[in-house]
Amino acid sequence: MAVPQERLDIGAVEIHADHTGYESILSPAALGFLTQLHRRFDATRRRLLRARHERQANYDAGGLPDFRADTLAIRESDWTVAPIPAALQDRRVEITGPVERKMIINALNSGAKVFMADFEDSSAPTFANQLDGQINLRDAVNGTIEYRSPEGKSYRLNDKPAVLVVRPRGWHLDDKHFHVDGEPMAGALVDFGLFVLHNARALHNRQRGPYFYLPKLEAMEEAALWDEVMAAAEDELQLPVGTMKATVLIETLPAAFQMHEILHALRRRVVGLNCGRWDYIFSYLKTLRGHRDRLLPERGQVQMTAPFLKAYSELLIQTCHHRGAFAMGGMAAQIPIKGDDAANEAALAKVRADKLREVRAGHDGTWVAHPALVPIAQEIFDQYMPGPNQLGVLREDVEVTRDQLLAAPSGTISRAGFDNNVEVCLRYTAAWLDGLGCVPIHHLMEDAATAEIARAQLWQWLHHADAPSGSVLEFSDHAPIDFALFDHAVATHTHRLRDSQHPGAARADAAATLLTAMTHAEQLGDFLTLPAYDQLA
Repeated sequence: MAVPQERLDIGAVEIHADHTGYESILSPAALGFLTQLHRRFDATRRRLLRARHERQANYDAGGLPDFRADTLAIRESDWTVAPIPAALQDRRVEITGPVERKMIINALNSGAKVFMADFEDSSAPTFANQLDGQINLRDAVNGTIEYRSPEGKSYRLNDKPAVLVVRPRGWHLDDKHFHVDGEPMAGALVDFGLFVLHNARALHNRQRGPYFYLPKLEAMEEAALWDEVMAAAEDELQLPVGTMKATVLIETLPAAFQMHEILHALRRRVVGLNCGRWDYIFSYLKTLRGHRDRLLPERGQVQMTAPFLKAYSELLIQTCHHRGAFAMGGMAAQIPIKGDDAANEAALAKVRADKLREVRAGHDGTWVAHPALVPIAQEIFDQYMPGPNQLGVLREDVEVTRDQLLAAPSGTISRAGFDNNVEVCLRYTAAWLDGLGCVPIHHLMEDAATAEIARAQLWQWLHHADAPSGSVLEFSDHAPIDFALFDHAVATHTHRLRDSQHPGAARADAAATLLTAMTHAEQLGDFLTLPAYDQLA
């Protein structure tokens, strides 16, 4: 057994954490593989991240996202993606969750067609969380995963588990625990590399992948980088080209203008696009942070029926089906409400309406966050989608312009909505700093994306209090919105959280300090998780 230490050197890799207990995952072969991935692809990743910053500087200066002129031939030419594996032909209900052991078992046993194991928005990337997650997924792939609760309840896989799809972290996140040649590795390459090194062969032998969800892409070049990474991994692991398959989350505003291009860049291995609605709303706020004429109302009013979101989802369906790829619907964040039948039924009615809208629009499947919602979504898709998918629904009626994708919906901001944003962002940040990546708050499953919406809206409302008309941004009761109100709300909720039994109570003050600094800053920060990561174990 290796001796615990703060820094472990194996070849070119430095591990800045106590690695005791993770020797099987952090094998010499695995670390050698990570070294290859970093040396071959990290320079390209960093160049693409610089390109992101350059585009954002243009948006901040008044520019707007648009369809690319240099890729018109891709959009107008006739091509389709590679054939989709049998294991992914029917994806009518997918469940998502972090890579925690009991949750993995429950999700795989939930009756959903697919389980997306999430190293990203629903996980706080502590060293232990990420490496325990790799062990848990390895055991799940091998069929040996078990869990016994403190109360003695035993959890094991049933004989028909969901198809496993893994979401690594986005390109923008470094992993401070893994360094190669003195530089931090990309969290995406750590998550991907360890998973495929330990599981790709077993999954391929069972015709189950490996399969991935790719988050936070902003351009076709970023998708092309993933294609190169997967091709290199297939070559190293002696797998046929195209073995690894990917579904891309269209969860950034710039990516909505490059859906054909992203599919084309990954055409050997892409199987679909997903409406990552919550991150997409956040990206709308972040991308257009310098545009005072594009304020959004409180987040409870920004539903998928809003014109700019309806246009985005219908364009995704049309694009995917034109290219032979699946168009996946978005997340239902509701969770069952115990002890209040009326409130629970109202919440479930929202889920039913959302899933009915998706299946009627032509989506091939949808997401839920809780096992209790699987049969609800399944019933609706079974009724309106009797076949395995809706690739034949071409939506030739859809015509979407740049202005439609960028049009801010009308609405209001209430005191309750403002206060809820403060509470959700504070409580989620505190829980994240305490190692939890998804947190139930007021009967919704909040993750990094929904917390980011709350944070970005607070910044937007406070820094753009001067609306284009010259009037002061105000609540629906005509009271002004200002920093004094924000600071008071943060102090109130920090006190309540500190004295509560909620997750993250012990990190309330640290969360308040971070939220206050980021909200008062002159520029909206790109991601809450970047400065928060410095405080994470």
